[in-house]
Amino acid sequence: MDIVVKGRKTEVPERFRKHVAEKLNVDKIQKYDGKVISLDVEVSKEHNPRQADRSDRVEITLRSRGPVIRAEAAAADPYAALDLAHEKLESRLRRQHDKRHSRRGAGRLSAAEVADAVPDAATLNGSGQPVSADEADAIPTTRIGSLEVQGEGPLIVREKTHSASPMSLDQALYEMELVGHDFYLFVDSDTKMPSVVYRRHGYDYGVIHLNSDQASSNGEAGAGGAGGALGG
Repeated sequence: MDIVVKGRKTEVPERFRKHVAEKLNVDKIQKYDGKVISLDVEVSKEHNPRQADRSDRVEITLRSRGPVIRAEAAAADPYAALDLAHEKLESRLRRQHDKRHSRRGAGRLSAAEVADAVPDAATLNGSGQPVSADEADAIPTTRIGSLEVQGEGPLIVREKTHSASPMSLDQALYEMELVGHDFYLFVDSDTKMPSVVYRRHGYDYGVIHLNSDQASSNGEAGAGGAGGALGG
């Protein structure tokens, strides 16, 4: 199993890389999940003085043949953040391990385990109907929203829906710095428009407002859409 340590907009010292290798006990992790492929550890630095007690963020991503498991934490230094993230990771691995074994003890198999446990098991489509061998070998098609993806990629779309209370531009900037992202979606309390604030250079920011009523009435929305303005 590989452990990859990388920094996002920050340098990762060799001493910390060695500490990560010692902290993330590979043998112990593989006892929980013997199908682990890799562990990615990303370190980021928050330079906002108001977030001094959460200035260092560590995100651990564990990839295996099962679902991806992530754990992240922020603290005043990367070592403390790593400790917190490691505790969360172990807790989630333990719960998944216990759930898997309790299911097996009860004699039930997950859909993913049926093919391995039952020889010549029938293959079912998305509607639960049996399919032929030729159909099973065909390239799978997945529909994500209005997109249709064949095979396993390379397109990956993660959909999230959040409730949004209107806020000021200043509050949106603060929230963006708080989560450590390069952009933040919000509803502007002054204009009532869906908006996005984003980081440009250093502490230079940009903001985009979407006026859907005006765009639909005059038909002047460009082929690139509003997203093209993010690079400006």
